[in-house]
Amino acid sequence: MKRKKTAPLLAFLLLASVALTAAWTKRQISKNPGQSYTPRIAVSGQYVYAVWFDSAPDNWEILFSKSADNGSTWQAPQRLTRNSGYSNHPGVAASSANVYTAWFDDTPGNYEIYFKKSADRGTTWQNDKRLTANAGQSAVPVIAVSGADIYVAWYDDTSGYYRIYLKKSADGGATWQPSQTLTHGASNCWDPALAVSGANVYLAWSNDALGFGEIYFRRSNDGGATWQAVKRITHSAGNSQNPAIAVSGANIFVAWDDDTPGNAEIYFRRSTDRGLTWQSAQRLTFTAGESEFPAVAASDANVYVAWADDTPGNKEVYFKKSADGGATWQASQRLTNDAGDSWDPAVAVSSVNVYVAWMNETSSGTDIFLKYSPL
Repeated sequence: MKRKKTAPLLAFLLLASVALTAAWTKRQISKNPGQSYTPRIAVSGQYVYAVWFDSAPDNWEILFSKSADNGSTWQAPQRLTRNSGYSNHPGVAASSANVYTAWFDDTPGNYEIYFKKSADRGTTWQNDKRLTANAGQSAVPVIAVSGADIYVAWYDDTSGYYRIYLKKSADGGATWQPSQTLTHGASNCWDPALAVSGANVYLAWSNDALGFGEIYFRRSNDGGATWQAVKRITHSAGNSQNPAIAVSGANIFVAWDDDTPGNAEIYFRRSTDRGLTWQSAQRLTFTAGESEFPAVAASDANVYVAWADDTPGNKEVYFKKSADGGATWQASQRLTNDAGDSWDPAVAVSSVNVYVAWMNETSSGTDIFLKYSPL
């Protein structure tokens, strides 16, 4: 059975935690009586942007906050949606002064994908755009940007199976090309992960064609106009799922969780030739608990992975770095030590800092937190 990434999801041993080479600074981004879930972050210059979905407005809506000083201070959250239905699981991307978010919402009677843009670093926002109009459920979008090209991927069950779809705008979100179906066959595909570098578009996802989850990959080298053949990049006896993907030059990095060892652990694989070939998978965690929901970011030869692990008794966020493109890895660092569960991390990197955001769930509510550390 796959472990679904729906919110909320409901012994210390060799989870090596080393003295940090650079200090981490913690910030609380949301603080309200409601539930704040599933943060996603993006960086453009000294600006750091966060989105999440939140029950505080008496309905599940998308909220946004930003920092204009590399994460040091944060503006009060803005409410981006005002719908009669539930708005869930936003993604965020940024380029220059433009900030983009996509989410799914059931206002039409079933879940559909929506998009919103700010052209002034999140100060004001344009009207919502509905990107899908399907008979089935369109859910959990991810978004990536390269210049004026914006890509949104999601999964949808209109065909009777969950399949991965992608939509592109070549003009900064003003107009959108028709949706593309990127997976086919009598099996379910879910949890797309998306990365873009110039005209190269990279997509990873989970698929249950074999009766359990495996991670698959597909790429386009012409801005999504055409796509090369699907590649299977995991071969395990257990469930491989929750993929995350990042790109740096010709290097592609994919992390996921896999329960083949008897509990979920974090694995990693890299390609140094834009996805043509893949090096052997590496196991990044060795824990007694469940290590799940990895996030990955990359800059030059530096690769950063964060995940949640419940070995301490509740879920906490851990972090790991490679300084040589994923060939070797430093010891794991424990970033949280909170009263409740801390999980579903997001990672982003700028020219000065690496950022990790997460949700912390206690009996009094759930809020969004962030830590940053100099590179």
